[in-house]
Amino acid sequence: MTSRVQRPPAEERFAEELARLAEEDTGPRPPGWRLTLTSARTFVMGDVELGIAPKYVGNASLVERSLVTLATTRGLMLVGEPGTAKSLLSELIAAAVSGDSTLTIQGGAATTEDQIRYSWNYALLVAEGPSTRSMVPAPMMRGMAEGRVVRFEEVTRCPLEVQDTLLSLLSERVLAVPELSGDDAMVYAREGFNVIATANTRDRGVNEMSAALKRRFNFETVHPIADFDTEVELVRTESAALLRASGVAAEQDPAVSELLVTLFRDLRTGFTANGSPVERLSSVMSTAEAVSLAHATGIRGWFLRGDAGTVTDLAESLAGTATKDNSEDAARLRRYIEKVGSQRTSAAWQELRRAHARLTGP
Repeated sequence: MTSRVQRPPAEERFAEELARLAEEDTGPRPPGWRLTLTSARTFVMGDVELGIAPKYVGNASLVERSLVTLATTRGLMLVGEPGTAKSLLSELIAAAVSGDSTLTIQGGAATTEDQIRYSWNYALLVAEGPSTRSMVPAPMMRGMAEGRVVRFEEVTRCPLEVQDTLLSLLSERVLAVPELSGDDAMVYAREGFNVIATANTRDRGVNEMSAALKRRFNFETVHPIADFDTEVELVRTESAALLRASGVAAEQDPAVSELLVTLFRDLRTGFTANGSPVERLSSVMSTAEAVSLAHATGIRGWFLRGDAGTVTDLAESLAGTATKDNSEDAARLRRYIEKVGSQRTSAAWQELRRAHARLTGP
């Protein structure tokens, strides 16, 4: 057994950088913030001269606008297709602003108001009646009382009536507790409190937000990575880190990452790099999925044969990724590999073509 955490929160992974930025941070900062806007942007985007590693690959102006929004009384809504690092960006920003990214609500069909605001310890409630001792604060109450940023993941997966729980919290900045009396009956938001929500409209089971709730947020769209080389480097770096954490000692062939990103970009956009049209898949072909697939390829090669994974391993793992939403995607994937593989002469593409043909049959 091991006690090592699989993925510590950002404030633990980058504690040294946050401490160094806070120590050297002398500029004006919004009330309740741990860092200035400049230092928070530097933490997210990185700075080679300061020794701060880049953590988010995207538009710096998006990060700046997001930070400015959080310094106001409006919430921040990050929207975009799945796998565009919305959750990562919200975690990094919360760590920079509040020093704590763990006040998180995971939206879903089963999310209730109790999981957003507060609930009760029913044994104490029956024994003593309503009191602060029998109350169990949820992330939103804690964020307001402590002046911290609260993250609400996949807010549009919640039923509409649960979403609207946020209306008074974001507009009035106060949480009423009708079961209590006196000063305990109202929780007022302290300086530093705000909400970062994420949402996508591609997945099934998404509920439209009310117009009233939309007005409480500033919306920022997180787009897929535009540059091919940047995406290849990100997939290579992130998958290598995951493989090291999984105990894989071998370095993965760069050709695997390049082929993987090329394939994902073509099937995501519907066009190859030279402009030839291809059939798009219904499944999400995001950068996050590409990293996951590269990780699975390395795991398969290392623990089955002792190498870092080959294009054949990639072909083995590809079918499960590409056919999650629609059975017809399997046929589309095969036609794509046959079409593009016949046009390219590299050893990696030819190996992928042969391996995929063996797996799918005649």
